[in-house]
Amino acid sequence: MAEATNRKRKLMEFIKEIGVDDAGVARVEDYHSPRSPAISSLFPTARSIIVLAYKELSNSESPNMQIAMSGRLDLMEFVRSCNYRVARYLEREFGAKAMTVAPSYPLEMSRHTQGAVGDLSLRHAAVAAGLGVFGRHNLVIHPRFGSRVVFTAILCDLELPGDQVLTEELCDQCHVCVDNCPGNALAEEGKTDVLKCIKVSQPYGLASQIRFWSRFAESHPEEQQRMVKDDEFWKLYQAGFIGFQYFCFRCMQSCPIGK
Repeated sequence: MAEATNRKRKLMEFIKEIGVDDAGVARVEDYHSPRSPAISSLFPTARSIIVLAYKELSNSESPNMQIAMSGRLDLMEFVRSCNYRVARYLEREFGAKAMTVAPSYPLEMSRHTQGAVGDLSLRHAAVAAGLGVFGRHNLVIHPRFGSRVVFTAILCDLELPGDQVLTEELCDQCHVCVDNCPGNALAEEGKTDVLKCIKVSQPYGLASQIRFWSRFAESHPEEQQRMVKDDEFWKLYQAGFIGFQYFCFRCMQSCPIGK
């Protein structure tokens, strides 16, 4: 136990040095997610989940969605780098096997998952690692950062002491997130209607691409020329090379916790 505690101390010092805002550890047996697959199917010998927390930039407050999304893309680049560095540290310093879990794509894409179920639920891992509790918006509320937080994780085969789960209720049930959701995706407590959310938050995703190009294929040349000059085409074009685009941060923006 003393050796495991010392490993964790050194690991947390390294995580802090590279600029991660907060971190916690959950034992694999303490992690439970209702929809994601068992960790044994991802990494049979995994024993610990190291969860990293990053405060969302103030870009998320901007009414300009290009600025808001730019902040998220900056954050995604940073967090993937941190994930790699922590996994590399575990393997080089302790001789562990470590596997990274990204905050977004790649995901299992199927009709069953609707592209919204992670192979590891970072929300449930964060709660198991003592980094927050669920709010009415089904996001994790961090005790310092509130709802404006993104998580990544590293699975490893080292035995590390787990952190205490938070018991404090951070959500005050003000329902501001519910009232401010433009897609009405939070109407049913304990559930986020994924299709309603995606329709508003990712309006230039796969479904929009299919609709646009189906119309394009059925149109006369004159109409096709008009379509490729339309704003919709240029938004779809941009989404095609930067990946999915968030056009809504309302649940994160509106939550008063941590402001």
